[in-house]
Amino acid sequence: MRRDGTWSSGPGTPNRRGPADQATVRRSNLALVLRHLREHGARSRSAVAAETGLNKTTVTSLASELLARGLIKETGPQYAGAVGRPGLALALDGSGVGALGLEVNVDYIAAFATDLSGRVLLDWRISFNAMNCAPERSLDELAKAIRQAINELALLGVTVAGITVAVPGLIDTTTGTVDVAPNLGWYGVPVGNVLSRADVSRDVPVTVGNDANLAALAEFTSGVAAGTPDLVYLTGEVGIGGGIIAGGRLLGGADGFAGEVGHVPVDPAGDRCGCGRIGCWETKVGLAVLVRMVTPERAYGTHDAVVRDPEERLAEIEQRRAAGDPRVNEAITEVGRWLGRGAATLVNLFNPRVIVLGGYFARLADQLIPVAQTELERWGVAGSIARCSFVASDLGFCAASRGAAGIVVERVLSDPTTVDIRASAMPAPEPATGESAADPPR
Repeated sequence: MRRDGTWSSGPGTPNRRGPADQATVRRSNLALVLRHLREHGARSRSAVAAETGLNKTTVTSLASELLARGLIKETGPQYAGAVGRPGLALALDGSGVGALGLEVNVDYIAAFATDLSGRVLLDWRISFNAMNCAPERSLDELAKAIRQAINELALLGVTVAGITVAVPGLIDTTTGTVDVAPNLGWYGVPVGNVLSRADVSRDVPVTVGNDANLAALAEFTSGVAAGTPDLVYLTGEVGIGGGIIAGGRLLGGADGFAGEVGHVPVDPAGDRCGCGRIGCWETKVGLAVLVRMVTPERAYGTHDAVVRDPEERLAEIEQRRAAGDPRVNEAITEVGRWLGRGAATLVNLFNPRVIVLGGYFARLADQLIPVAQTELERWGVAGSIARCSFVASDLGFCAASRGAAGIVVERVLSDPTTVDIRASAMPAPEPATGESAADPPR
């Protein structure tokens, strides 16, 4: 597409010209202005025009629409040496626009919400025994959590622009269907459709994603290794998932199933995994293994009447360690060995600079990392291992729900028209005559 908004044909074909889809160009330019203000701060309309390559008339029209959608605001006049009457500056707002992320996992449901600027609006987790519940019951609880979160946001004057749900399994993101989530016992569960029929989203789009992938995105954007272009994130849950950032992009694979590292076989003589196979990596390093070794009377799957959040289980393990229970150090050391061995395979395959340990791995990092690093150096290829290290995440068990909310924010930034024009706002103006795609920024 040319800068004037027309299309040209490729080499060897007659050159045809025609008007580009003005709605598409309009959306692109709205996104350009919105991202520019988010990244560079308050700007006058003239400055936005100069810095983006759009003409000032187009910027004025775009700003009017973004104001009507509640995505930007006008701030105090900018002088900056300008001659004549100063104009009001434009700045990112979005304080009334919320992004909601949720996670359903083996023993909890988490919710995390931000506004467009990244201000945290909600961050909570409730205990829930999804492992021993039918998918229908779990989705009922998830729907209840969504309704609760939407109501809490409404009290803050925030309208939800989108919802993303994180699930530990293989996800068909185009349909919102969980193909398989072994630790939840879900097979072919149409999460997106069920939530839509449950009327919890109030016409808000609902998407579904893999928990490890969403957590990896959160780490890449706001975690301890933020901006590291090559990293691996490990969930540290009952099941072990991996999110892989390669060259600054999430590695999805042909079907979006990349990162199922927990089901890499590591011990042919090992235990049976929830997926039905023998000796998967998560049977050696998952939280369920540690709990079984340290507190066998409270192991997962024992149908204990008390539903325990992972933080509660970890607190009990740490109390036993402080009390001198020898099983604790022995179990953590054993997990650390297998963590390092499995990580060596990931380093040999993907050559990351950092392996970010999430979930319970992060909580026990002081004891796990030295053991895991030793095994990593023993089993990995020398060159790549020397430049790779473990780090503990500081996002806790909310990394996936945080990443899920981030997906919604990104969707709004890419297409601001997904946010409705406020009823109190003036109707958005028609696209400026001759509006075209921006020239490349100078």
